[in-house]
Amino acid sequence: MIGAEGEQLGIMPTIQALDLARAQGLDLVEVAPNARPPVAKMLDYGRFKYEQSKREREGRRRQKGASLHQIKMRPNIGRHDMEAKGRTAARLLRNGDKVKISIMFRGREITHRDIGHERIQEMLETLEENDVPTVIEKPISTEGRFMSVIVAEDKVKAKALADAKAAETAETAEAGEAAG
Repeated sequence: MIGAEGEQLGIMPTIQALDLARAQGLDLVEVAPNARPPVAKMLDYGRFKYEQSKREREGRRRQKGASLHQIKMRPNIGRHDMEAKGRTAARLLRNGDKVKISIMFRGREITHRDIGHERIQEMLETLEENDVPTVIEKPISTEGRFMSVIVAEDKVKAKALADAKAAETAETAEAGEAAG
């Protein structure tokens, strides 16, 4: 039996523990039913449930889910524009978000789906060149006038890449100290 202030009250029969809790205007709550003997605590159950739900709400508020951002392009996008969109996608992926890369076709452009497929592949290669390993969450598909793919950062490869860079930086620093 544990008291309202957390003090040990010792082993006692359930009836006696209930009477003691009622005398103080508290509830008797079993906190460790599998222990031998079972452990019970005197507390205000309504307040306990309120504080528990408050902690859960706080935990959910701090939790950040990955949001989905869209990068739109056209099949005839210029090289510089493609690089700029690649940098934006890399930044979003490094922040833990998912990115939907879309190619929008207009008019007869839809007959050249192979060009749209090439542009998406170029974007994926640009991300790899920017040291952002990706994993494809939804393969390339065509929906109406749009061809799209959903990618996310590959956390395992990203960590391995970061570790390799850190080791390389440490080696160059040691080589610089040895030479100097």
